[in-house]
Parts: sequence; structure tokens; C-alpha cells
Amino acid sequence: MDQQPNENPVTKEENAEKNATLQAIQQLGQTTVPQMESNVFCLSIIGQVEGHLVMPPHNKTTKYEHVIPQIIAVEQNPRIEGMVIVLNTVGGDVEAGLAIAEMIATMSKPTVSIVLGGGHSIGVPIAVAADTSFITETATMTIHPVRLTGMVIGVPQTFEYLEKMQDRVIRFVAQHSNISEEYFRELMFRTGELARDIGTNVIGRDAVKMGLIDRVGGIADAMMELNRLIASRKGEMIQ
Repeated sequence: MDQQPNENPVTKEENAEKNATLQAIQQLGQTTVPQMESNVFCLSIIGQVEGHLVMPPHNKTTKYEHVIPQIIAVEQNPRIEGMVIVLNTVGGDVEAGLAIAEMIATMSKPTVSIVLGGGHSIGVPIAVAADTSFITETATMTIHPVRLTGMVIGVPQTFEYLEKMQDRVIRFVAQHSNISEEYFRELMFRTGELARDIGTNVIGRDAVKMGLIDRVGGIADAMMELNRLIASRKGEMIQ
């Protein structure tokens, strides 16, 4: 009796590729195939920006030790011509967020950010760090003073440290947006808008009117602007 040939032979390479794809889906929520070669890198800032302390495993986080090498790789890779930063974050570690924001602001390649859902707290400096910032109609941004969680030593030095850190955030946002330091500080310490707290919750078009964000728009608008900045940079390099 003749042995039937195997109609779908599976090689070790195919098995390895399937396992790698499955692992990518499980860990990152995405698959790498099918995928087109793109000249744009997408950086996601989602959940809580994790700093030096590791968040509980049930928290969705953006780890700064993952983001920083990605930004450096984008800056060095000649095939990547621009970066879009997508934000849906509750905020997080101030120094880690400022480090990410500073890296984005000092890149030589064009950058565009878009706030989807929320760009709260330390997400504000990250959003304004890009060359052009967008926010959707329904997205919100919470501006509030810098806070410490856990045990705080109640000495003057602690409050001085908090105040200096706060000034760094205010100065950075004012330098990279169209809002003044005085107005941003006033929004930060405004009373009555947040229940049992101080700060301001800004929605969509209001963020643009205040000068915090450049434009209202969605993904298509952000990508169109990024492609325009890339084309402009190419023209400058040719000249």
C-alpha cells in the first residue's frame, strides 16, 4: 500500500515563525505579519509611565527603560524618517516622563504626537514635546501639581524638592507649547474643577484654545502632518 504524501509539510522554520508571532500577540497585543516597510515609527505611551519603581503586574504600564532605547534607535536608523507618539496615559513617574519628553524634544527627525483618550499628568509634557501635537475631540488632559505617594518626610527640603520638580514641568511645557508659564501654573492650582482636589481637566478643543496643544485632529491628520514635516526636512537636506 502506497504511503500518502504529506500535503502540508511543516518545517522547523515555519513552526518557529508561528511561535514567534503567537508570542508577539500574547506579549505586545500585536502581530508583525503582514507588515509593510514603513519610514515612520509609532511610539505608544499607554497606561502608567513606570519609573524606578516596578508597578504591580495587573497595571498596564509604559516602561521608560524600554522607551529610551527605542527613541535612540529611531534617531540612528536611516530608514526611519519620522516618529508618531500615541498617548493614552494616566501619567506616572515625573522624572521618567520628563526624560522621555526631553528625548523626543531633542530629536533631529520630525515628530508628531496625538492624544487619544487621555494624556494626563506627566503625559502633558510628553505630548507637547513633539514638533506638532494633536488631540482628538473627546480626549482629555489633566493638569495638576506634582504629588508624592507613600511615606513623605515632612521637612522643608521635601517641599523644596517638589517645588523645583514642579517648576521643571511648568518650564518644559511652556517652552514647547503656546501656553505661558503663568497660565499653566494657574491651571495646575485651580480649585473647584476637580472634585476634592486641585487642578484642571481640559478636553479636546479647549486644550488647543489654551495653547497647550497645536491642533484638534485624528490619526489621519497626524500622519498627514508628519509626512509633510518629513518632506520639508528632505527638501532642506537637499538644499
